[in-house]
Amino acid sequence: MTTVAAVGTYLPPWGSARGRVLGPDEDAVTLAVAAARAALEQATPAGSATAPDVRRVVFVTRELPLLVGGNAAALLAGIGLPDDVPVVEQVGGGPAVFDTLGGAEAGTLVIGVDAAESGPVGAAAALLSDGAGVGVEPIGRIVRSLPVHSRENGGGPRDYSDARLERERGVGVAIERLELTDKPVVVAGLPAKQARALCAGVPPTLPTTGASAALFALAALAEVGAGGLVLAVEQGSATALRVDGVPAVRRDSPALLAPEKLTRTPGPDIAISLAAYERAFDAKLRWDAGKCDACGTLALPPRRRCLNCGSEDGWSLTPLPRTGEVYTVVTVHVPVPGLPTPYSLAIVQLDGVDVRALVKVTGAPAGTVQIGDRGRLVLRRVAVRSGIPDYGYALYPDAATAADAGEGAVR
Repeated sequence: MTTVAAVGTYLPPWGSARGRVLGPDEDAVTLAVAAARAALEQATPAGSATAPDVRRVVFVTRELPLLVGGNAAALLAGIGLPDDVPVVEQVGGGPAVFDTLGGAEAGTLVIGVDAAESGPVGAAAALLSDGAGVGVEPIGRIVRSLPVHSRENGGGPRDYSDARLERERGVGVAIERLELTDKPVVVAGLPAKQARALCAGVPPTLPTTGASAALFALAALAEVGAGGLVLAVEQGSATALRVDGVPAVRRDSPALLAPEKLTRTPGPDIAISLAAYERAFDAKLRWDAGKCDACGTLALPPRRRCLNCGSEDGWSLTPLPRTGEVYTVVTVHVPVPGLPTPYSLAIVQLDGVDVRALVKVTGAPAGTVQIGDRGRLVLRRVAVRSGIPDYGYALYPDAATAADAGEGAVR
């Protein structure tokens, strides 16, 4: 039996009653980072400066941004993990997440992400531990093929659109073959109406139906108020887990906003310079400044020559605070190929250090952030250059974050 120390969830602010959708600066990696950081913050004891020990990361999604070149480096940097932590990038849905969760060792961080442009989207992460937490025991799994929804390599999605076939010959047969002795309390991977028909009582409605739904189902046990049998299904496959309690959950769930109406200008995008990309990668994605080895002055980005003492003896990377106050802000309406407009840029005075950072504003309509507003710095996809996601940090204003009703919400 494995032990889940904490669960973290993330939902983008944009969407409608039908579900959340990706923001213009989000993808599977940025969603994964947000959920993982929520889980690690929840697993960190109050007042402790020591982060939980993560020895392995499993990243499950069907929307990997880079199929060649990998996403592991950006994922580790955004979460704040060392670059020697092994990462498994797996294409899969809810059953694949539960398969991993049921057999992983302590120190494994399991992340499930749904990031299809058609939505609904979201991400959730669970940290396994050999200490305190709730036990998770695999009950059974069935792997079958019924590709009602499919996408071939290099092609677009295909939908057979036969709900009865999927229900009766897909999920229905898989559940029968599991031979469960009692009804699940939460089912991931099905529309709410179908899930209610399978559950004991009235289960919580989950915001997604793919890979992240399995971990949203664990988080939903807090609403049920007890553990029990949890089921993840996908077309013809199913995996069942028994959870012996309610996991500790931290939710990063902003208030719902209608998607912005953005203008996308045709034309050639700004090409990437891989040399510049490599030089800036660690500082930019780990949110580190260069600290002068001679006088200790901070510079973002790191500089060869210290502006304070003139030393060229070198510098060391040091983590920067992830909160601050808007020093000044401007909204850009000028059309630029590759950058949806309008968007806001802010100079942010970081808390506790003499550093100001120029960043885009995210999670709020352009033009709504004012001087003096406070916020947190979050990983976002600032551009796609030559087909390569270019990640950096953006200001998420506090005013845009709704206090979720659940305990442990990110505020």
